[in-house]
Amino acid sequence: MDLEKHAGPQPVKPLEAAPLRASDADRDRVADILREALAEGRLDAEEHAERIDGVYRAKTMGELEPLVRDLPAAAGGAHRFGASSSASPTPAYATAHAPDEAAGPVAAENLVAVFSSSTRKGRWRIGRRTNAFALFGSVEIDLTEAYFEQRLSVINATSIFGNIEVRVPENLTLRGSGTGVFGNFEVDTLEAEHPEAPVVVVNGYSVFGNIEAKPKRGKRIADLHDRLRKRLDS
Repeated sequence: MDLEKHAGPQPVKPLEAAPLRASDADRDRVADILREALAEGRLDAEEHAERIDGVYRAKTMGELEPLVRDLPAAAGGAHRFGASSSASPTPAYATAHAPDEAAGPVAAENLVAVFSSSTRKGRWRIGRRTNAFALFGSVEIDLTEAYFEQRLSVINATSIFGNIEVRVPENLTLRGSGTGVFGNFEVDTLEAEHPEAPVVVVNGYSVFGNIEAKPKRGKRIADLHDRLRKRLDS
């Protein structure tokens, strides 16, 4: 009997799962963890810069995980986010600073300047979140001609021996929260007269650097009233 000819069907080797692609929100969460690690002294400026560069180059979740493997999730561990001790371990970047689901999808733009400069100005659509990182470089974000498709826009800025400048129209709301370590963090707060005007929030951390956000004199959102009316009517 030819055993080879009459053998049963051979088992099919399972296909390996493709690497899970990282989203902008995933990169943002990792960047938040790294920013806190820098503030707490767990990373020095050089280590932070190297890892941040890796964050914005990462294409998959597998490339992001090693960047925070040796760091606690937002300095609180799993219990801070309500996980039980019996729960299966979850990577830090998957739980820390989870975005508010009610806020809708996060559209992020990354502006990185390492020994260089990066500028965003003119007529452009600002998303819900913009990440700016300057290491021995400069980043300029000019919103005076930008188009706001949502009411709240957040700019997360990190400057290490660098400079980040944000300029906004005079008739929107500007708020900020940040820290300067041997550096400068300055936001000239504004409160718009119209309660439905766009809101820009600048969060920043500066080490031997400069972060400032100010209105640009004479620049206003000229068609603000028409935009708000269209938004309310839609």
